[in-house]
Amino acid sequence: MKKTLMLAALTATLSAQAQTTPLPEPIKQIEKQGIEIIKPFTAPDGTQGWLGTFQGTGVTMYLTPDKKHVISGYMYDAAGNNLSEKIINEEIYLPAGREMWKQLSAAPGIKEGSDKASCQVVVFSDPFCPYCNKFWHQAQPYIKDGSISTTTLLVGVIRPDSGQYAAAVLASSDPQKTWHALESSNGKVKPALNSNTPPAIFRQIQHNQQLMEALGANGTPAIYYLNKERALQQIVGLPNAQQMQDLVACK
Repeated sequence: MKKTLMLAALTATLSAQAQTTPLPEPIKQIEKQGIEIIKPFTAPDGTQGWLGTFQGTGVTMYLTPDKKHVISGYMYDAAGNNLSEKIINEEIYLPAGREMWKQLSAAPGIKEGSDKASCQVVVFSDPFCPYCNKFWHQAQPYIKDGSISTTTLLVGVIRPDSGQYAAAVLASSDPQKTWHALESSNGKVKPALNSNTPPAIFRQIQHNQQLMEALGANGTPAIYYLNKERALQQIVGLPNAQQMQDLVACK
């Protein structure tokens, strides 16, 4: 999962909480250098630490005992474990991923499979993306046996007319059936284009593309799911055998 994932939105929420805690002078000074302060934490041996983000990346800072100096970087224990990375992951990246998942799972899309499937999957697809089509075929047996369910969010990124065909699918009387016909025929059974795209459909496709950009995905299919530890997982492009195995097991 890309570490820049949706940190701006989450940082705004957590930073509001940090405002209730007075900032030591060294932290105030480092904040002026562009680090967004998130929250304080207590490091081993009672060392006071602070979490922040800089250019979409989590950072940790540690106050010296006299509280007149701050050290920015990672803290390691005697066994070589990166303690800073652990707290950054638990306090910033994991919550950011879960926050993004709320938006992904709330987005209207083409649903296939049961809501009770072991793994819920959201995939950004383009009507003319060959790898999206291959993933669709790969996913069908697992949708049928209840291992996964998919919600497809259509975007228009491959061809100039991709958006028109995405709109035609979503504006049809039965988008799931129309999408199934398109994918199962390997793109041969195309929906009829509309002379005018309904505004709601246009906004839906636009919203899908904004979500995809926020996630940093640079191609389709872009596949997302929460694993059993509730950490957001990302696969961009056609999953390889191991990635597909992990997805089906929700690892």
